[in-house]
Amino acid sequence: MKETSLLTEGDINFSASRQQWYAIQDAATLAVLEEDSDHFLHQSLSTPCLDVITSCEGIYISNLQGKRYMDFHGNNVHQLGYRNAYVLEKVKAQMDVLPFSPRRYTNPVAIEFARKLTGCLPAELHRVLFAPGGTSAVGMALKLARVVTGKQKVVSLQDSFHGASLDAIEAGGEEQFKKHLGTFHNASINIPPPTFYRNNNRFDDIRYAEYLDEVLHNHPDIGAFIAETIRNTDVQIPSKAYWKKVREICSKHNVLLILDEIPIAFGRTGKMFAFEHYGIVPDILCLGKGMGGAVVPFAGIVTKDEFNIAADVSLGHYTHEKSPLGAAAGLAVLEYMEHNDLLEKVKEDEVFMRMKLKEMKERYKLIGDVRGVGLLWGIELVKDRITKEKAIKEAEQVMYRCLENGLSFKVSQGNVLQLCPPLIITRTELRSALEIIEEAIAFIQLSSIA
Repeated sequence: MKETSLLTEGDINFSASRQQWYAIQDAATLAVLEEDSDHFLHQSLSTPCLDVITSCEGIYISNLQGKRYMDFHGNNVHQLGYRNAYVLEKVKAQMDVLPFSPRRYTNPVAIEFARKLTGCLPAELHRVLFAPGGTSAVGMALKLARVVTGKQKVVSLQDSFHGASLDAIEAGGEEQFKKHLGTFHNASINIPPPTFYRNNNRFDDIRYAEYLDEVLHNHPDIGAFIAETIRNTDVQIPSKAYWKKVREICSKHNVLLILDEIPIAFGRTGKMFAFEHYGIVPDILCLGKGMGGAVVPFAGIVTKDEFNIAADVSLGHYTHEKSPLGAAAGLAVLEYMEHNDLLEKVKEDEVFMRMKLKEMKERYKLIGDVRGVGLLWGIELVKDRITKEKAIKEAEQVMYRCLENGLSFKVSQGNVLQLCPPLIITRTELRSALEIIEEAIAFIQLSSIA
């Protein structure tokens, strides 16, 4: 039995637009998609698949027929693009020497990466623990928070996502992942996320931080606050004052501040880590996705020396915990960014994106808001700029027209075009992508009027 996906996050799986998309696909592609459907468990936000990809390079993924898409989604692993030659060279070299390190042993490359990673962070963040994926990293952070504080409850933001395992789902606020799973005995408390556009600019986001203060005052059994520093999916960017206040509030209540930067660390925002924009230091930092260079699944947490108090607890204990391949990829990512001055490039790209998207907004009333930092941008489509009614159908139509013209991205919250290109993208490629988006918005806006 098929169930229509909620019109909020990701692709709308069973809509008329999706059926039209399949109608233009060739027989060979449809046959492979059907085979995929026959073999894999179906799940919301993942099935049915859009297309069949067979290769990738740079900012592009290519399908069975050789059509290339500029990938502005990439599950946030593709900061350095696909098949980055420097990363691949380092990983291949490591495969020839030590591809796997069994538990209870260490290896030089894992230690070297730990040293290099913590060298990019404030001095307080000195202790690392690695894992094979971001969900596992969040799980380790939640375990450590319980050990440190002796408290089990967590506060998070409404509609937040921090991973797909039961403990991560329990900590997060996205209902899409909680359906049919029964009762969560230590359920998190979800508070409103800081936003400007959807509160009609009635107040600044300090009010949201003050709400956290109230919740922590009323619930002394909360041990941690977990949140994305900058919300990745629909690109919500809190003010510097918000995070300063949150840091003060967590310290006041002896609550650990866990920042989930799994999707946005390693240069996405123009800083190596997003919290650097705010002049704060988290108690635990969760990392992943881009850390493996779009080659190896690799993630981890970084925390303070004072929290190195759980030697009698298996916080991680993952088979690939000190993965030599993951560490080699992580080292290559940091070295490549440094050698190519990638952070400065992203800052320059931000100026270009801000200018071009602002101009686009002025031309098309379908665009209600544009917001972004570095190479992370959201274009929010609305039916009416006054009422701010979400243009869900129109956003989906824009997405499929862009796909037809060779650009792939994610739709979030039903109406936000989330743009997350590889950081290595050239200005020519970036300009071409924006032209595809503008053509699609112009076409759909004209069609809706007609």
